[in-house]
Amino acid sequence: MRSLLVLGAALLSLGAGPSPVPPPARTADAPLPARMADTGGGSQLITAVAAGTGSTTGTLTWWDRRGGRWVRAGTAPARFGAKGLAEGRQRRQGTNTTPTGLYRLPYAFGIEPAPAGTAYRYARVTGRSWWCQDNDSRAYNRWVEGLPRDCRAAEAEHLVTYRRQYAYGLVIGFNYDRPVRGRGAGIFLHVNGRGATAGCVSVPVGAMRALLAWADPARRPHIAVGTRGGGPTAITRY
Repeated sequence: MRSLLVLGAALLSLGAGPSPVPPPARTADAPLPARMADTGGGSQLITAVAAGTGSTTGTLTWWDRRGGRWVRAGTAPARFGAKGLAEGRQRRQGTNTTPTGLYRLPYAFGIEPAPAGTAYRYARVTGRSWWCQDNDSRAYNRWVEGLPRDCRAAEAEHLVTYRRQYAYGLVIGFNYDRPVRGRGAGIFLHVNGRGATAGCVSVPVGAMRALLAWADPARRPHIAVGTRGGGPTAITRY
């Protein structure tokens, strides 16, 4: 009887098939993109990480996906909003906070000519270039050449006046595709000014040149902005 029970157990074990193999764990020492919930689906990624929501500085890193692995391509010190960071879907305009989240990068721009190797569509800033931030305007959160009648100058940025910051930049697609009035407008990755930003992410001029020469729109780069650790602004949740 004992032999029959042992044989039956063995047959059941064989019929059950192999045990499922669990997916590989997201180890703490894995590259940051490998620990994120989403990277935008492309093979290039920029991460901008602050210690916490009250931080005005942090680190910006750009990554390539090669052979199924994320490899760091470059890094630079970064600056954030003067009032820190805020979860992108909850952010309010005029708060001087940098919105966290994962965003596409629609196009590049600058007062200076595009750096050698720039593959992105590059819009040159002219004396007529403005970024409309007027919540009552049809051009809300858009570049305009010549200020529309429904966009007040006091509620817009005259881009050419920021000669240092907007020497080179990338538009961050925060609140861009379907703008929500009052959430915020004119969020860029650009060159450092004198200190913290009004909500953008900024880096030294050399890093901005390197980023524009590296970024390839065919590889669908995105930018992820967030904080270390847990909570609603943690970069790993994007």
